[in-house]
Amino acid sequence: MNTKKPAFLLKPSAALAALLVAAPAMAVDFHGYMRSGIGATGGGGDQACFQAKGAGAKYRLGNECETYAEVGLGQELWKEGDQSFYVDSMIAYKSNQANDWEATDSKNGNSDNPYENGTSSIRQFNVQGKNVLSMLPGATLWAGKRYYKRHDVHINDYYYWDVSGPGAGIEDIDLGFAKAHVAWMRNTDGNWTYNGAGTGTNVANDTFDFRLTDINVNTDGKLEVGYDYGKANLTDEQEKDPGYTDNKGHLVTLEHTQGNWFGGFNKLALQYGTDGIIGSTGRNNTGNSDGKMIRLVNQGVIGLTDDIEMMYVQIYEDKDLDNNDGQEWLSLGVRPVYKWDNVMSTAFEFGYDQVDPQADGKETIDLKKFTIAQQWSAGRSFWARPQIRVFATYAMWDGDEYNAASESIETGEDDGLTFGVQAEAWW
Repeated sequence: MNTKKPAFLLKPSAALAALLVAAPAMAVDFHGYMRSGIGATGGGGDQACFQAKGAGAKYRLGNECETYAEVGLGQELWKEGDQSFYVDSMIAYKSNQANDWEATDSKNGNSDNPYENGTSSIRQFNVQGKNVLSMLPGATLWAGKRYYKRHDVHINDYYYWDVSGPGAGIEDIDLGFAKAHVAWMRNTDGNWTYNGAGTGTNVANDTFDFRLTDINVNTDGKLEVGYDYGKANLTDEQEKDPGYTDNKGHLVTLEHTQGNWFGGFNKLALQYGTDGIIGSTGRNNTGNSDGKMIRLVNQGVIGLTDDIEMMYVQIYEDKDLDNNDGQEWLSLGVRPVYKWDNVMSTAFEFGYDQVDPQADGKETIDLKKFTIAQQWSAGRSFWARPQIRVFATYAMWDGDEYNAASESIETGEDDGLTFGVQAEAWW
């Protein structure tokens, strides 16, 4: 059997290897994330992943059906005194966790060839210049593609404030009572369809992000305040086409983080959005109906005893759209972890999602998901990674609109069981 790979597939790996070999001499920072494993569904077939249709996220433990990796390299290229320039990069990979050789293809995983179901993406490539603005000591000027100050909930991988993408800005402007950050970000729509009239031309959507962070409001408590303004940046041709609208949106975010909270932290975020930003994470989107959105996210990690830590989250989101296509989403989840020793622990996760569509006649969807996992980690902390876990997951749901990432769950079923082994790491 010929196992030789095409030369063009070897070049990126060879380049990465060369950079890593040279890392000590070049002082290259190597960072990233990965998760991968194997799973199956009770009754046969590949692993299903359970999520209520319309829910913004699913609870992760024992409920991830793909191999996903982020590989980043960064280096400080120049430094004189307090001034410096840093280049950061990150490539992300995702595959269906189905075969040995899952190549990236031009169809984004939709190829008929089972060995071509991987995707890759440049997630970060940017330059950061620190202290290069003499009038703003301590501030950083940056440009390029990057993860920009993302806010998420770990146990369901829900990013409720995330304007990441290509952009530019200034961060860490010292105001005395707070740090200020300003950024211009761009996320262009994919093939956007309007009024059922066919596929339109892509629309460039701009988001202008303004934040104040590190505001001390109480003992061990800090406040972050943000305002995002989004606008569709239409071309002259798009301006003349009645199918396109110069959609705008506003998002206001208040977030309080309480440290030293029962041995951990609590984070409470309240968001109010309008029009083009509804349904997103702070990015403007063409094609959204006018309306308003209220979102509350409360999360934290606490130490119940010396041997038990627990993460929890409560999410409430109400999208009230003029076209009656909005919904209410309620999500509640907990993940307690019992530590047997310095490396072994047992985790239990319960997640509940309920989606209530705004339109009359559409049924409410709810899903309950339970997972138990035996874990081996690099330390006792809830956040200790790398981690290898053996898991079993059971889910049950009401509503015909439920969706699962597997054909192993037949239409008409109202519950499912999966099991497997997964590894996860970040560095």
